[in-house]
Amino acid sequence: MNTTTQAFKAQLLDMRERLLAQIAEQRGGAKSRAEVAAEHFAHSEDATAQVNTARDLEFALNEHETAELSAIDAALERLSAGTYGHCTDCDATIPPARLSVAPEAARCIACQETFERHPS
Repeated sequence: MNTTTQAFKAQLLDMRERLLAQIAEQRGGAKSRAEVAAEHFAHSEDATAQVNTARDLEFALNEHETAELSAIDAALERLSAGTYGHCTDCDATIPPARLSVAPEAARCIACQETFERHPS
């Protein structure tokens, strides 16, 4: 593993650690976001629409955090496999500038744009 790859690995591990700490802090420990939401809303005196909106927000945040953690873990797996820095769709080299901004990036910019227009 070269110095640049080691730097990306360190950055990914730091991102993962910070995300897990953020999740734990927001949830109040090892509870799932769904458990926290259920506890919070079980005794709520808010209007039903307000409770539903807040619950939907909790689930959206959970989905975003899960996707972010999954992307980080997948990047770490690509590092271990020796495929990190190559687009998972076309195998082109992902520019270091892109990886510096988004070290979890799995696709080159062209493939990412295509994916965003036509998700599978």
